[in-house]
Amino acid sequence: MDIRKIKKLIELIEESDVEELEIKEGDDSVRISRRREQLAGGQMMSHYAPAPQPYQADPTPPSAADAAASKAEADPSSRGHVIKSPMVGTFYEAASPTSKAFVTEGQTVKAGDVVCIIEAMKMMNQIEADKSGTISEILVENGQPVEFDQPLFIIT
Repeated sequence: MDIRKIKKLIELIEESDVEELEIKEGDDSVRISRRREQLAGGQMMSHYAPAPQPYQADPTPPSAADAAASKAEADPSSRGHVIKSPMVGTFYEAASPTSKAFVTEGQTVKAGDVVCIIEAMKMMNQIEADKSGTISEILVENGQPVEFDQPLFIIT
């Protein structure tokens, strides 16, 4: 296999989220994998990524008000009805890159209206509002990977 092809494959892996790639051409084969290390907090670090900056501790302890605000931010259900992801996949706000978003913040929706698409295993799954109301917050970015039961929208 041509070394230029292998170098190009390595560049493509570095620029994408692909973890491992294996290619066979006749009797030749090459496997390229990206080793990742788990950091504190469950984040993954690629060996191709720059080293993380050291953590700077804040010398002032959080107040009770700060703790309550953090809890409210961490618990979206305290701000209204939450539409959660029914599956692991990739969140898309529109049917195609050139289409307008299904919903925007401040938009009124009815139960059964499509609010987004989640792509899972090359299948596009339309996610519907399970309650009528106003979209007060969109909690994920277009193209962002989502987990099962992850909050996507808040309806008030």
